[in-house]
Amino acid sequence: MVTTKNTNHPTNSFLSEFVDRLLSGDALLPDSPRNVLEVVGVLKSYAVVLDAYSDNLIYIADHQFLQFFPFFKYFNGDVSPQKLFRHLWHDRINFEYAEYCLKAMLWHGGGGLDSYLDTQDFQERAQAVINAKFKYNPLVTGINRFFPEFLTEQLRVSAYYSGLGQFWRVMADMFFTLSDLYDIGKITTIPQVVKHIRDGLVNNAANPITYEVKIQNQVYEILPKSIGLTFLADTAVPYVEAVFFRGTPFQGTVSYNAQAYQVPVDQSRFQYGALYADPLPIGGAGIPPTLLMQDMRHYLPEYLHEIYRNSPRGEDDLRVQICMSFQKSMFCVTTAAITGLMPYPADTSKSEERKENEVFLQKWLKRMENSQLMAVNH
Repeated sequence: MVTTKNTNHPTNSFLSEFVDRLLSGDALLPDSPRNVLEVVGVLKSYAVVLDAYSDNLIYIADHQFLQFFPFFKYFNGDVSPQKLFRHLWHDRINFEYAEYCLKAMLWHGGGGLDSYLDTQDFQERAQAVINAKFKYNPLVTGINRFFPEFLTEQLRVSAYYSGLGQFWRVMADMFFTLSDLYDIGKITTIPQVVKHIRDGLVNNAANPITYEVKIQNQVYEILPKSIGLTFLADTAVPYVEAVFFRGTPFQGTVSYNAQAYQVPVDQSRFQYGALYADPLPIGGAGIPPTLLMQDMRHYLPEYLHEIYRNSPRGEDDLRVQICMSFQKSMFCVTTAAITGLMPYPADTSKSEERKENEVFLQKWLKRMENSQLMAVNH
């Protein structure tokens, strides 16, 4: 799943068409029974994986913080010879992909979580945790004096573990419900899929993002509720920005040599996210989303798996087919996110408000010129 240069850039009229579609209640992805089936089916399997990712990220944040060598961080506290063998045999969920997304968020930043982690208040809270954790460890205490940001940075990472885990908890439940509604015939169109996701984002927008740890029966608040971090503004929007739009270039697919100019100096110009990726390299070594597709293949609904089996290549390119469906679903999630953030309702009758909505949408669509938007529409 790597970024390729899209030579078929959308024209201005094409972008205008998408603005009109979004304002009229349609989505970036065309509405068809096949697209609905693919999007709902792949999001059902994604929900199962997100459920596991969320549990593990929160476990790591709560129980593996300030651990220098967390060998068993993927075991969720349940370590046994049988589980260790399955882990070594790679018969497990690939939690490494969850950490890849976490690192993208940490690197690109954005939102109140990123801002708070640079404040003096966080520094003081982090130092209190460090002092309590290593009260009887003079070696680590001494190292902390010489490198005062080292352990604090580990707690910043732990805060992102918890924040992303809480975000994915909401999204997993949302996608499970979507699948249930599809199964009973209450979701039949792409606009209905988008509305379900948008309603979920809006309904959970004000959910507090908090994080606390326990050391010797003493609770320490690292992200207290009083600082006002919330689901939508401080985890959902930064996630969309970091993972859907910017992403990170995969080693072995581009040159990190500054003289090659293949990686932009400006992070805001990164276009390696899920919306820009070419699904074809999925399955290759060093392509992180391969891990996600490998996880999702185990939980595909039978109705979707049957379509993949009946494709020209059958299951020989199953991960690629899953990735293509997954990319369609991400354009639906993106539609829900950007229409939910519009300054005014899409059906406003006031010309000034409609104009502001158009300008807002044009800015987002301009960023998608090099994305796979045209590909999923054909």
